[in-house]
Amino acid sequence: MKLRLTLPARAAALAFLASGLGACGGVVSREAVQYNDEPVTALYTQGADMLDRHRWADALTAFQEVERQHPYSSWARRAMLMEAYAHYQANQYDDSIEDAQRFLSLHPGNESAPYAYYLIAICHFERILDVGRDQATTERALQALQDVVRRYPESDYARDARLKIDMVYDQLAGKEMTVGRFYLQRDQPLAAINRFRHVIEDPNYQRTSHVPEALHRLVEAYLSVGMTEEAQRMAAILGHNFPGDDWYQRSYALMTDAGVAPVAEEEAQRRGWLRRTFGAVF
Repeated sequence: MKLRLTLPARAAALAFLASGLGACGGVVSREAVQYNDEPVTALYTQGADMLDRHRWADALTAFQEVERQHPYSSWARRAMLMEAYAHYQANQYDDSIEDAQRFLSLHPGNESAPYAYYLIAICHFERILDVGRDQATTERALQALQDVVRRYPESDYARDARLKIDMVYDQLAGKEMTVGRFYLQRDQPLAAINRFRHVIEDPNYQRTSHVPEALHRLVEAYLSVGMTEEAQRMAAILGHNFPGDDWYQRSYALMTDAGVAPVAEEEAQRRGWLRRTFGAVF
């Protein structure tokens, strides 16, 4: 799931250059400013220029030099976060996360802390693998994105994080579907049923794209073990919520072929099958 930053992250990062030295804590003497201002500005500007030219390694060198030559300046603090951004652009995610975490450990209350948390989350997010692989990275991405939302709920970063959280849940639901299909293909319907039910019953998964198929697979699994009424119930829920979906057409055909009469919506209502017991979707 390879995506670049969707927010104007680079613009936010480069804004440090325009912000001057106003955020620097304490009082800096005129002599110190006169001695350090021009060299550090030149170094930082060089790093920003290298970012413009997509020369990530050269940008890193420049920002690291800012830290080395001017370790106690506000420029060094900004350079630290710019190193994280340059590592991210170079797809060096572990290094980017380490830089951002170092920034947060040294400057937890800094106004750029939301960006640092967001950058950590995006580094995890962009390493999410396909649903056939272990989802540990997906879980880490979810935790990091939720951390952004929890800490800075009104920020632009939180708004983007919420969108990506939906994508992460879709990925995790897809993993449940993959495992469920595996069990179903190997004639282990009860194990498959547990996976498919998780997709339709977990509130975090009920808005994902996998719900219609999960309901159809439950129809298939229940029919295979002779649980006709449960199959009818799942088909009724599928038809009620996704009447035009291809998965409902498949379920209808499957039940017809099995000699099981699909339940009309009126009858399903009478039996209480369409009550809103599965959350917002159902």
